[in-house]
Amino acid sequence: MKTILVPYDFSEEAGYAFEFAKGLAEKTKNKLELFHVIELPTPQSFNSYGEVGAFSSEGTQIFMIELIEKRKKQMAALEESLKNEPYKFETKIVFGNPFAGITKEIIEAKADIVVMGSKGSSGLEEVLIGSNTEKVVRNASCPVITIKSAVLPKDIHKVVFASDFNEVPEEVIKRLKAAIETIDAELHLVKINTPSMFEGSRASMEKINDFLRDYKIKASSNTVYNSATEEDGILEYADDIDADMIAMSTHGRTGFLHLLSGSIAEDVVNAAKRPVWTMKAKK
Repeated sequence: MKTILVPYDFSEEAGYAFEFAKGLAEKTKNKLELFHVIELPTPQSFNSYGEVGAFSSEGTQIFMIELIEKRKKQMAALEESLKNEPYKFETKIVFGNPFAGITKEIIEAKADIVVMGSKGSSGLEEVLIGSNTEKVVRNASCPVITIKSAVLPKDIHKVVFASDFNEVPEEVIKRLKAAIETIDAELHLVKINTPSMFEGSRASMEKINDFLRDYKIKASSNTVYNSATEEDGILEYADDIDADMIAMSTHGRTGFLHLLSGSIAEDVVNAAKRPVWTMKAKK
């Protein structure tokens, strides 16, 4: 990792993501960028946020000017507090749509990984609402780690990688192995077997063994796990072995590569209590 990007909306969850990212930066000595998007409101957005009464154009302008100055001071204070860290720390504020802004910054900053909270704050300061997080998970060109609670890289000891082990993209495995090595965690492989996507244990284990050999993976365990749905199976297995993180390959808008379909990536991110590492498989 060379650049760690943290979309930041000053919410509690974003704070958890920031702390996790700082832990990564301490380990890797790579640049850490805190990125904040200020979404310009409309009169309708003020009403939908539950504010009392309609805001005049002048009142809206004053509010936004005060908000911008507040954010600038907060970012400057963070830069000052981290100026002596063993990694480079930068902040950036832009205006516009959160998802579009994050997507553009991933490219411009040449981000190697994004660490973000999976739930944003409420009111006008809301940036990382669920739909934005899901869009980033689905479309980001680099790995994304979503964080829901207070956790640090040193707390990650077991990582579950869920796949069907059919043609897993080499770049995904390369990035996953780098992440595992960085946080010094065990890797546990799981293939979820469901009634609608049933496969015999022997066939599944052959694919897992081929995967281990082809990519020279060292796994602490490999399992075929039965459940009603892929999402339930991933979450249940992670609970069963007390995993600290879940890892998956996503296929962008079409769902998980060969294993998971539809919106299961977003569903797992939303439902999981633990951090989730995802990476989009390029077509």
